[in-house]
Amino acid sequence: MKILVVDDERLLVKGIKFNLENEGYQVECAYDGLTAVELAREGKFDLIILDLMMPEIDGLEACMRIREFSNVPIIMLTARSEDTDKIIGFECGADDYITKPFNILELKARIRAMLRRASGGAQGRPAKRITVGSITLDTEQRVAIRDGETVDLTAKEYDLIELLMKNPRRVYSRENLMNVVWGYSYAGDYRTVDVHIRRLREKLEPTPAEPRYIMTKWGVGYYFKG
Repeated sequence: MKILVVDDERLLVKGIKFNLENEGYQVECAYDGLTAVELAREGKFDLIILDLMMPEIDGLEACMRIREFSNVPIIMLTARSEDTDKIIGFECGADDYITKPFNILELKARIRAMLRRASGGAQGRPAKRITVGSITLDTEQRVAIRDGETVDLTAKEYDLIELLMKNPRRVYSRENLMNVVWGYSYAGDYRTVDVHIRRLREKLEPTPAEPRYIMTKWGVGYYFKG
């Protein structure tokens, strides 16, 4: 597995690189946003760790540019802990968010969880598809299709819609979805779920303002209308 680590704090990058290489990952490093985008475009990475505050362009801009050509999982690093900053990061296409200072064991756990989800089913299994109305999921390739056209989803967007489509009409609270899809709790920052649901509706629903598939049960949570 190949990981790109991007941060202008060279000592921090060195420490992350050392720890990840000890886990068996291949690690490439960058120290500004523009270089991160160039490397992401040229190289084949399984995951990107991207700092928020960097020279040239910041992590948010870099994340948005990478999302124009890649759905590689992205973990955002930042010294900011405000909920609004997290929401903006998710809006720009980040899949996960970790606040400095962080425990390297937590970062490694997040990486393992994200790579495990992004890898999908085991190699050699026959392709499996879930189709409801105009939406199809290829669960082996981790691809969403709407009206015959492939839809670009981030890793977390795919994880979320797959869970909902595999369990139609089951209502999940925001806390449930955070724990199942993200694998841990954001200590009450459940607006993350709202952001991802809204983006899924924009990408998959014929009329996002009047959803046909991704439904809200007011005061409870979300479900997929099979």
